[in-house]
Amino acid sequence: MAPVTRAPEAPAAVPTPKEPARAGRARTPDAAVPAGLRPRARGRVLRGVLLTAASVATLFPFYAMIVLSLHPQGAVDLPGSLLPWHLTGDAYGEVLGSRDVPRWLFNTVVYSLVSVVGVLLLASLAGYAFAKKRFPGREGMFWSFLSMVMVPYHVTMIPTFILISKLGGVDTYWGLIVPTLANAQAVFLMRQFILGLPDEIFEAARLDGCGELQIFFRIVLPLLKPILATLGTFVFLWHWNDFLWPLIVGQSTEMRTLTVGIASLQQEQVPLNQVLAGSVVAFVPIFSAYLVGQRYFTEGVVGSAVKG
Repeated sequence: MAPVTRAPEAPAAVPTPKEPARAGRARTPDAAVPAGLRPRARGRVLRGVLLTAASVATLFPFYAMIVLSLHPQGAVDLPGSLLPWHLTGDAYGEVLGSRDVPRWLFNTVVYSLVSVVGVLLLASLAGYAFAKKRFPGREGMFWSFLSMVMVPYHVTMIPTFILISKLGGVDTYWGLIVPTLANAQAVFLMRQFILGLPDEIFEAARLDGCGELQIFFRIVLPLLKPILATLGTFVFLWHWNDFLWPLIVGQSTEMRTLTVGIASLQQEQVPLNQVLAGSVVAFVPIFSAYLVGQRYFTEGVVGSAVKG
């Protein structure tokens, strides 16, 4: 009988050096938190600190403007005056009770609102024509008009003022508003937005018997709400803070805007707290307008970004 040979026994598994390490790490209290998240948590804390510091640095000028405007006349002594003690509203009473500041505020509101309506209407009409209408020389006209963006604003200011002066527009509302209505950037934005609208909508409207003005006011304008809100916010901000053109055209005290009027107060040795109170009066309406239109403004920016 042949002897039975037994297969050699497999050697016992030798624990690898990694196993004790895994076991040891599993017993530590930090094992529940993945190691990759700890740098992310530190990154979030760092971002929070940086954003908080940036917010404080951004809001500090507004805080200083408001606090200094609430100090009594002659009590502005930096840096101690930045503390909110012994506040009074006397400067606001002096500013709002004067004859000039309410007039300047009215001029600024008229200049800003009428300009916003005019720019949006003209830009949307021109954008619709350049985007959806077919006529000879359309591309050449559009790019020639768009080339106005390359010309600095200050280069065209003197010829425009001479033309307005010869037409009798100095110290008038129309002389202040009309030259700012042709906005090449606004036309470009409108054209690009309208190009994304499907042509089938307009063809269906024409088949239903709608004229071009009906198509524009009933179809195009409602679809342009996000871009109208975004562009309107920018145009309102630009006209509210505009300084140079109102300074040139509004030569009398009655035709000054708030930015020009507040700058003139500094030259007339008006107390600093009243100058800052006038700045707060100029700031509140534009901040309120942004709060009202921020939802449409955000939708317009996000929609433009998604469309690329």
